[in-house]
Amino acid sequence: MNTPTSLKHFTIALQNTGTTTGYMPGFGNDFETEALPDALPQKMNSPQKVNYGLYGEQLSGTAFTAPGHQNERTWCYRIRPSVKHSGRYERVDVPNWKTAPHVPDNVVSLGQYRWDPLPFSEQDLTWISGMHTMTTAGDVNTQVGMASHVYLVTSSMDDTYFYSADSELMIVPQSGKLRFFTELGILDLAPQEIAIIPRGLVYRVEVVEGPARGFVCENYGQKFALPNRGPIGANCLANRRDFKTPVAAFEDREVASQLIIKWCGQFHQTTIGHSPLDVVAWHGNYAPCKYDLTAFCPVGAVLFDHPDPSIFTVLTAPSGIEGTANIDFVLFRDRWNVAENTFRPPWYHKNIMSELMGNIYGEYDAKPQGFVPGGMSLHNMMLPHGPDNEAFEKASNAELEPQKLTDTMSFMFETRFPQHLTEFAAQKAPLQETYIDCWSDIEKKFDGTPGKK
Repeated sequence: MNTPTSLKHFTIALQNTGTTTGYMPGFGNDFETEALPDALPQKMNSPQKVNYGLYGEQLSGTAFTAPGHQNERTWCYRIRPSVKHSGRYERVDVPNWKTAPHVPDNVVSLGQYRWDPLPFSEQDLTWISGMHTMTTAGDVNTQVGMASHVYLVTSSMDDTYFYSADSELMIVPQSGKLRFFTELGILDLAPQEIAIIPRGLVYRVEVVEGPARGFVCENYGQKFALPNRGPIGANCLANRRDFKTPVAAFEDREVASQLIIKWCGQFHQTTIGHSPLDVVAWHGNYAPCKYDLTAFCPVGAVLFDHPDPSIFTVLTAPSGIEGTANIDFVLFRDRWNVAENTFRPPWYHKNIMSELMGNIYGEYDAKPQGFVPGGMSLHNMMLPHGPDNEAFEKASNAELEPQKLTDTMSFMFETRFPQHLTEFAAQKAPLQETYIDCWSDIEKKFDGTPGKK
């Protein structure tokens, strides 16, 4: 496994943060940051000449004419414009990273599925070669839908860089630590955190502590945003101040490098003679960020009954239908259960949305057995699911004292689209063939006696 390279090649903006790299708080803010004094133009975006001989360049994350509250762009002041990071492209094969529409003829996606964790590999796997697609949904060509992946990373990307023209990526680590060197700054990422890498942003990934394993939600549609809290009001759930965006950092290094681009599901590679991470200063609201999941403040029932799991939404990617997400990212973390005369675990249900869950650590209350850290499950649209018999019996007969759920953190990627299994998920990943049997011993309790419970 490669050891982390030092930060000595990088010039990083000075911030009084006490961290190695430094971050700016806020979600969707208009940030400004410079790694050299006076590198950032003031009072205008595109002066005739930029200090230090830099080039001004805009990175647009939305259409120019998007409504003001949705419009996202960042002005970058860089050593070379991005066109100097391009060359003649050639197709490269990335066999385990699939893109929607991807509906294999020999795979059945109709069913309830659960997988054990992907085992760590002895192979040298980078962020790109170690990506394993489990499900796809929608159509990347019309910019709707998503894909879910599991990554296994054992090696750093040495002088290799990547960006996706298809999607933004949400990264959910489960084991190991990674460092993302991006055009707009450096993100360190560990379990119990998530990161968002915007569409079109160039970066490379280094293993800080490995091997590393985790989950990725690839979002083809509108960007992730904070959900509307409605009657909850201005506080709780995920708060803006807890999201962290990196300060400017750049490297001025003349070295042969590979740049790989994902575009409409195809991967292309070009060779350049320098590092593309050369943004000396920037300002705007289109930038990577990370979030500490332990900062999520859940809300819930304080008297009786069980609210919908949507109350645990951290981020949502809207669709064209109001209130129906392209993707919701939902978090189930430690919390108090206090509802009276109530079946407290998630109830049995069928859902118009499809639900892919992953376990970061601990035990999930609706599935005390089999759903282990690093594992995942899929309950596709309109397929019934719910607690296994053990969880049902325990919750139905428990003394309903206030109970704190501890040592638990699971999440859900929920989408309005059906999720299609890849060949890897159906044939190579450690699928639990007997998962459907977890409901087989649920008993018929009805006998027609009035008033029986």
